[in-house]
Amino acid sequence: MIDPKDYFDAALLLHGHRCPAMPLGLRAGAAAMNALGVERSGAGTLEAILELGDGHFAHCYADGVQMVTGCTFGKGNIRKLGYGKFGLTLVDRSTGRAVRVVPRTEKQLASKQTVFFTEYRTKGIPPTDVPAEVVQPLIDQVMRAPDEALLRVGPVIEHSVHTKAEDFDSFVCDRCGEMVVARYGRQVGDQRVCIPCQEAIDAAR
Repeated sequence: MIDPKDYFDAALLLHGHRCPAMPLGLRAGAAAMNALGVERSGAGTLEAILELGDGHFAHCYADGVQMVTGCTFGKGNIRKLGYGKFGLTLVDRSTGRAVRVVPRTEKQLASKQTVFFTEYRTKGIPPTDVPAEVVQPLIDQVMRAPDEALLRVGPVIEHSVHTKAEDFDSFVCDRCGEMVVARYGRQVGDQRVCIPCQEAIDAAR
């Protein structure tokens, strides 16, 4: 069983500030892993599909998911759907099994009524400036609550898995001299260039 408490300190270091949303992501990711019976992704064994959008409250949820699942931008096994929701679908690529986890609505609504939100975050105060005595009780509540009180864990289902072989083909741009993955290259006359250089050439015409 994955214990999200084991990852809290590392997640806090990654995330950079204390808030309730990042620990909620830890809890959701751990619950999904335990439902699937999988270990943390050291390579690309898992895929995390987040329903988050951009620039909305509780977006910090994603960092908790990344830390506990090991699904990261660098490994290319995490993505956002842009729904502005907090669902997480975790896929075991080796078996095609998946589970969706979502925070309980009543818990999120209650959190939005706390002083952390009403007196600080919605007034534009950055989370780094919220007093510890305001935010720490919320973190403690998230980390201590039973899974069933905090999250809705869906059934394990079959999920289509689409993985691409890692691409090692590259070239050096004839214009800027920087390395480019080959499939992103552009041919401009007798030069093989990167996309920014192609755009610069087009803009100068």
